[in-house]
Amino acid sequence: MLLYIHGFNSSPHSDKGVVTAQYIAKHFPDINFVQPQLPATPKAAMALLTDLVEQALEMGESLSFIGSSLGGYFASYLAERYGGRAVLVNPAVKPFELFDEFLGPQYNPYTEEDYQILPEHKLEVAKYDTPAISHPDRFLVLLQSGDEVLDYRQAVNKYQCCQMLIEAGGDHSFVGYQQQMPGICDFLFLDK
Repeated sequence: MLLYIHGFNSSPHSDKGVVTAQYIAKHFPDINFVQPQLPATPKAAMALLTDLVEQALEMGESLSFIGSSLGGYFASYLAERYGGRAVLVNPAVKPFELFDEFLGPQYNPYTEEDYQILPEHKLEVAKYDTPAISHPDRFLVLLQSGDEVLDYRQAVNKYQCCQMLIEAGGDHSFVGYQQQMPGICDFLFLDK
C-alpha cells in the first residue's frame, strides 16, 4: 500500500495530492494507492491512518508513505512504528509547538468544513513525535528553503542522517513537486 497523507487544513484534492494520484494511476496502476481525507483532530486522524496501515499489513502488503507537512510528521511516526519507506515533503517536525497560534475556529477550504482547534489537540499531536529516527534508510526528505510556513532547518536537523534533497527557494507547497515523482517512486521501490 502507498498511503498519501496530506497536511493541516488540506486534502487529497490539494495540488500535491492530485499530482501524486495522477502519477501513480498512470505509472503504477497496480499499486494499492490510498489517499484519505483526514479528520480535523490529530487523534481521529491517526486512528484512521493506523487502521489503514494495520489492514494493509493483515493483507500482507508492504508499506510506503508520502507525507506533506503535518502528513510528513504522521508518516514519520507510522514508518517508525510499522516499517516501510517514507517520503516526507516539507515535513512538520514539531507541530505541537505551532498549535497555539491556530487555537480557535478553523476552516478547511477543500472540504468546506468549519471546526475548532482546542488545547487538547496540541497534546494529541505531541503523542506522535519521533524524536530520533531509528531507521534513516527508510526516509527521503524533500525540502525547500523558501518554506514560509515551517522552518526547513528543523527538518534538516532531525533527518540529517536520512537521504535528503534541499532546494533553495520554493515554498511550503514544494514548487516543482511533479518533477520529483519519478525519484519518489524509485525511492519507494515502486519500480520493482
